[in-house]
Order: sequence, then structure tokens, then C-alpha cells
Amino acid sequence: MLSVSYSGDLTSVRILLAEDDAVLADGIDQALKQSGYIVDHAENGNDAQHLLTTYPYDTAILDLGLPDLDGLEVLRHVRDKRNAVPILILTARESLEDRITGLDLGADDYLTKPFKLKELEARIRALIRRKNFSNETSVKLGVLHFDTNGRRAYINEHPLELSSREMDVLELLLVNAGKVVSKTKFIQHLCGWQEDLTSNAIEVYISRLRRKLDPSGLSLRVIRGIGYILEIEGER
Repeated sequence: MLSVSYSGDLTSVRILLAEDDAVLADGIDQALKQSGYIVDHAENGNDAQHLLTTYPYDTAILDLGLPDLDGLEVLRHVRDKRNAVPILILTARESLEDRITGLDLGADDYLTKPFKLKELEARIRALIRRKNFSNETSVKLGVLHFDTNGRRAYINEHPLELSSREMDVLELLLVNAGKVVSKTKFIQHLCGWQEDLTSNAIEVYISRLRRKLDPSGLSLRVIRGIGYILEIEGER
């Protein structure tokens, strides 16, 4: 059974959880959603492969012992398609050979069951940080400072009060600093598959964020008909 869902506290980070153990999957799903992630759940290898090759995930948790299609086969197929989504292998298989095979096929990390949820979340944060910010724990643009671990923003070391959605918008703009980000890309990253998010809503978040960034000297410009760009004022 394929479960595609979204959390109430949405973030720009979308995770695929491919795990057939219902109890374990539910525990991971709830923990990640409480941390603000969007989580889609696949209970078998065929569904996991379909989702990974169809939708843009920020990272994936892939169990090796999936029914229908083994996790290693899913991993091989995804990498054959040149899909670079960060993948963390989650498995009860403890042999060194399995671990080496998974890493050689392109897995980014490996966690053996049983494990602590806090460790799983720490590894996920590291994979996402590596993907978005080249493993930097701190990103600066002018006087704006973004803590990638805690997802907090500061202007001249003073905390910037942002809603969850505004923080998501800022993070996506920072990842693409100096480049235009389309409304379509915002919608893909800010909502779950079953939620509608309109262009008008994006405009509202951009407007709010622009006002809050005003003291920073950064420019959040609208490129009419295309999208938005965040850059240091006067550098264009």
C-alpha cells in the first residue's frame, strides 16, 4: 500500500520513507513529522522506486528488505537513472558485505536496526545539509546569517522572527541565492502531494519575508512572469 501524505507543520524538506514494518514506519513517520518534515511512505520496493523516479525528494530512507522489489534493486535503479537524491539505507542486515554493496551502489549513509530516532534524525539533517549547503552548518549572505542545523535566521546576529512557511521560503531562496526561483519550485517544496498551494499564497509569503528582510540590505526581487531572486542590494 502506498501512503502519500503531508504534515500540518510543513517545511521545504520532503522525505521518502520506504519501510514495510508498519510499527517501525509509523514511529519514524510521526517523529519526522513532529520535526516538521513532509513524509511520504512506501511499503514496498515497487512503490519506492516509482516515487523516487517521479517526484523530487530531498532525501530518502530506504529499507533493504522491502517486499516486491529489494531495496538494493531500488537503489541500483535510482542511481542508473542518474538520480542523486541522498539515500540512507535502513536495514536489519548486519553483514559488512551488505553494507559495502549498498555504499558501492550509491547509498550516502547506512544505519543498522535497531537504532535511536535521534541518531536517524541527525543523519537526515547531515544529508540534507550536504545536499543543500555543501555540508555547511552556517550560511551567510551579506548581514543575513542562516543556521542550517537549527533552521534559524539572524540579521546582524539579531534573531529574525519568521513563521515556519517564511523560513521555508527563505531557505529555498538562500539555496538558490543569486538565481531565480520559480513559483512552481516553491509549490513543489512547500506542500505535500495532497495539498493545494496557490501562486497567490506564494506571493503573500514573499511579501511578508521582503518586509522582514528590509533592514538587511538584501534585495528580494520579483522577476515578472518567472519567479523571485534573493541577492545583495546593488550586486546585480
